[in-house]
Amino acid sequence: MENARKDHIVMTPKSKTAKSTTLAIERRTIPLESEAPSEKMHVAGGDHQGIVINKEIIIDGDNSPAQLSLEFCVFLVNVQTGLHNQERRTLQFWFSPTLPETDQASVAQEFFRELVSPQEFPRDYVGFIKKVMKLLQHRYPSITKVEVTLAQLDQGQAPPTRPLSADESTLGSVVELTGEKLLELIESAYPNPVTLEEIVRENGWEQEAVSHLLEELQEKGLVRALEQGAFTRAGKADSQLQVVKQMPTMVRSKQPTIAIITAQYCEKLAVDAMIENKETFVRYTTVGPAAGTTTKPDGTHIPIRRFGESNVYTLGNVGAHRIVCTKLPTVGHTREAMTAAGNTTTRLLGTFQKVDYVFLVGVGGGVPHYTDYKKHVRLGDVVVSHPVNGRKYVYVYCEGARTSANSGYEFETKEYCPPNLGLQEIAAKLQSQADNENGEVPWLAYMEDALRVLKSDAEHDFSQPPVDSDKLYMSIGEHDIIEVAHPAPAEGMVKRLEGCPRLHLAPVASGRAVVREEQMRQQFSAQTGALAFDSEFDAVVESILGNCRDSFMCVRGVADYKDGTRRREWQPYAALAAASVMKAVICGMDPPTDV
Repeated sequence: MENARKDHIVMTPKSKTAKSTTLAIERRTIPLESEAPSEKMHVAGGDHQGIVINKEIIIDGDNSPAQLSLEFCVFLVNVQTGLHNQERRTLQFWFSPTLPETDQASVAQEFFRELVSPQEFPRDYVGFIKKVMKLLQHRYPSITKVEVTLAQLDQGQAPPTRPLSADESTLGSVVELTGEKLLELIESAYPNPVTLEEIVRENGWEQEAVSHLLEELQEKGLVRALEQGAFTRAGKADSQLQVVKQMPTMVRSKQPTIAIITAQYCEKLAVDAMIENKETFVRYTTVGPAAGTTTKPDGTHIPIRRFGESNVYTLGNVGAHRIVCTKLPTVGHTREAMTAAGNTTTRLLGTFQKVDYVFLVGVGGGVPHYTDYKKHVRLGDVVVSHPVNGRKYVYVYCEGARTSANSGYEFETKEYCPPNLGLQEIAAKLQSQADNENGEVPWLAYMEDALRVLKSDAEHDFSQPPVDSDKLYMSIGEHDIIEVAHPAPAEGMVKRLEGCPRLHLAPVASGRAVVREEQMRQQFSAQTGALAFDSEFDAVVESILGNCRDSFMCVRGVADYKDGTRRREWQPYAALAAASVMKAVICGMDPPTDV
């Protein structure tokens, strides 16, 4: 005999004003005889069987608070007028009692990801509500109710510009020559010097214009001219800088046991601000004939740029420990750059053979969790490489990705883990201490001290940017984007300390195969547990392990929501946050015994 009751997805209007509408969409088991349509109710058939639409506003008797809420803004462009309407959409979730509370955020986030999938994002109000109902009906049985509020905001001439990373914004176009961009290129190459000819050839700029800007940067004390027409970054620390052909012999008590590797100039400045009793040594390769030539399609012979020939080492103390800090001459997505990074790391560990611990410190891109306050990574937060949920790696590199049969992706990965996880254990203790209500946050004091040291730097502002500049955007195809609100803490949850970066423990990931495509990056993050991406340090990690160093840690301050390469206001602050957490970990280590 057929059951007298059947599950339906029921949509009920709750409130409506001139600019907002609230709808309740819930799972109900109702008698079969109620399926008959009426003036107050529409019962769908065909492909939409099992969906019921109440036509009148009904005040819901269930006053239980939502278990989770998510808010975002949609900017929809009117193709005919060119104007766009901005809507704020809020989703509130109620879950089945059988779903563990720990799984609620991940279920809601997966629901949201599928709802706003760029390939199938509903372009109108009706399509959006219909998709919510169909997802609830067929894909998410553990969600019992979703309440949707749509509020119309303002109307403008054009949608906001979605932030681009450095490589996206310059793709397929000649980069405009500015003093800021020229300094950025010289900083990226540091400690390698670059010549005027190299800068002109590689960027397609006019030689006279580049030469004029180089003179201006020299007058400001930001660039220093070397022999044979080469230039390098200059700074206030240059008064203590020693140029050497090889590193001087050090007594045993001054030999470092900790190495710190950075890649960007602002990262090196941030780390140096944590170091006491600093000495900086630079070993320059004589700038002369190129290592070889290559031939362009038109037959022109051009010199091959030499990578990784110069080295900068800053030695000093962090707490009770002797350290050495270096900056990689370049890190990027080219094979030459990655090889150079690995070679520089090998040379560092060969020069300082007492080093037992290695820190990779700098910026990265955070992985946003739109519904999970605990996992959500915001700009300025710090992610420390740490295994999670039974995974046996702290760093994961994606070599390739392909579409799988189930419309997802299959990834080819390389995974890395230090044999000794002692540094990770110290970081876990620091996180637990900071996450307790009224708990101490040791890296906050280190940040404040370093800011006083760095406040006179004219080219990098290490102070925290305005909090309202930390915006989340998600592309939904064509010209449309959504702005997603940061998740709020649940009742009783310890809130983040205003102006203080939160520490997250999770794997760090990289790989251009995934980092440039938003959906692929999100799936890779979910599969690997990664909470941050950086710009491909796998060659550095391989060099560390290949040189038999058993303990290493990646510390990434979150500068954007991609891979940290977006060169804008959050990079210096994020680098400083990472350096401060690094110092907290080092100060938590046992003092060296072999002196």
